[in-house]
Amino acid sequence: MRSIIRRLRKGEHGQALVEMALVLPLFLLLLFGVMEMGRIGYAYVSVNNAAREGGRVATIGGSDDDIRNSINNATTSLDLANLSINITPTQALRISGQGVTVQVSYPVQLIIPLISNVIPNPVVVSANITMRLE
Repeated sequence: MRSIIRRLRKGEHGQALVEMALVLPLFLLLLFGVMEMGRIGYAYVSVNNAAREGGRVATIGGSDDDIRNSINNATTSLDLANLSINITPTQALRISGQGVTVQVSYPVQLIIPLISNVIPNPVVVSANITMRLE
């Protein structure tokens, strides 16, 4: 009886290693996916807040340069070279009581190659806000 138990026990030495080899890739994919989604979420919140700041400056009669500066100041953690800002109507065509639309978009480059096969790379986050001129 003891010899049977010993023989069965000897066959389990690599079990933990095999289980880890099966589970580790899935765990890493999940971990890196959460990290990428966190980066995309952070960029979305930053872009949304920047559009709101630009809209606020536009409502008090700020120029296009003032609006762009406030948006750039609100998104200091993002790469400003990739930030796209669209303001309509332009400064010369704005009338009191009319709406001003500020659109901000930013492409988030994915770092993990396997995740970029599932999600299109880059992920473009954008925000629109329309506020009435005072």
